[in-house]
Amino acid sequence: MRAPKVALVIGNSRYATAPLRNPVNDARAVANLLVRLGFEVTEKRDITRAQMLAAIRGYTHSLATRKCMGLFYYAGHGAQLAWTNYIVPVDAAIERLDDVPKQAVAVTGLIGGIAKAANPMNVIILDACRDNPFGGDKPIRQKGLSQMDAPPNTLLAYATSPGNVASDGTGANGLYTEYLVREMAVKGAKIEDVFKRVRLGVRRQSDGAQIPWESTSLEEDFYFLPSDQLKRLSEEEKTRRFNEELALWRRIQDSQDPAAFEDYLRRHPSGNFAELAQFRLDRVLAARGEKRIQITSQVGNPFTKGSAFARISKVGDTVTYRVSDLRTGAERRTYTAKVVRVTETEVVHDTGLVSDLLGNQLRTTDGYTFSPNQLAAPEFAVGKRWRTQYEVTDPKGVTWQSYQEIRIVERKWVLTPAGQFNAFRLEGRGVSQNPAGAIEFLITRWHVPDFQWPVVREERRRRGDQEIYAQRLEMLSIKLADDDG
Repeated sequence: MRAPKVALVIGNSRYATAPLRNPVNDARAVANLLVRLGFEVTEKRDITRAQMLAAIRGYTHSLATRKCMGLFYYAGHGAQLAWTNYIVPVDAAIERLDDVPKQAVAVTGLIGGIAKAANPMNVIILDACRDNPFGGDKPIRQKGLSQMDAPPNTLLAYATSPGNVASDGTGANGLYTEYLVREMAVKGAKIEDVFKRVRLGVRRQSDGAQIPWESTSLEEDFYFLPSDQLKRLSEEEKTRRFNEELALWRRIQDSQDPAAFEDYLRRHPSGNFAELAQFRLDRVLAARGEKRIQITSQVGNPFTKGSAFARISKVGDTVTYRVSDLRTGAERRTYTAKVVRVTETEVVHDTGLVSDLLGNQLRTTDGYTFSPNQLAAPEFAVGKRWRTQYEVTDPKGVTWQSYQEIRIVERKWVLTPAGQFNAFRLEGRGVSQNPAGAIEFLITRWHVPDFQWPVVREERRRRGDQEIYAQRLEMLSIKLADDDG
């Protein structure tokens, strides 16, 4: 990004009640790093509500007038009330919860100012989930901050998952900022990779008690510290790198050692098997006794569409689909599939279809096989995006590669013959290097985390200017095995 880069950094430690040790240190560390990375930085420490509001007004005014890239960082106390998040100035005098809107600063005000600025890109980082923000004698209905989906062109990062609290750290910095400044300084790391590495580091350091969380709507890549040369890779180099990554994943995919998956995720935080690696890491750590925190329920929260983890299929789960032509609407066929076996790595259907535990196809009913792939992911949230590249082998033994970029674009209620579902809409765009010629495709899937099958799936394929395939899959019925089944 060639636009100027402007940052507002705030650290509040000197509260009259519940003072904190590290936020001022955190703000200083972040501000110093951002200066080295070419940002114009305004740094504020231990400021009052009036000073916070003035600093935010000045910041959003700069974004609006200069159309620059903006980064807002806050460390200190934070709280939520009626799903609205607040950051707390040092002069806040909170006697009862009704005082929060008058004594603290609503994050929605900052976001509203950014929206009016209409600048090209924003990053908001809130290390504001410390415990006990108002002292021990002030009751809080909900811990930490509430979930919020990132507004357009924004990455929104929390030091820990919504509804949970973060560590103020035992050293010179809070646990989150310690990893943040380390990863932001890595040359050539994409912004989303920075935060994925931070999440991994904090999670492992805290044994799952603190897991950072992000929501993103960014459309372009951004590098805090770009490589000296970001060259365009040749097709041969892309193929070589993919083959090396695939070979690595095949070596470790069945490992019971968390270090194998941690190493992969640090090397390939957005890799072709990163979603699979995260899923395997979760299962291995759970088996070793990790008590991982979870995002609290967001039912009723007007600022988010929520997030959820995928359910693993069980023996007896049964689904019936109708297949039709997207262009004419004509029905082609209906079919039913039932799960007959679930192993540590595979889900087998009575039709002959085999998938992994997330629902990614490994073998089709007509004899096509797939190398490991991540068309499906373990966690759903609007704005989440990932990629997958994999090999396809037909029944005659001919192999080719396919590539797909996938994004969760929205969540809304979808009505099908099987019922009404609050579903995430996934869009996948890619290309298949079929021996008969490259095929471009667009696949739209409506998924709910309650089961692995899509409630609706539409696929269009083109070879050159000609559409060669247009099919709709619609769920007619779904029956899930009970919890003990």
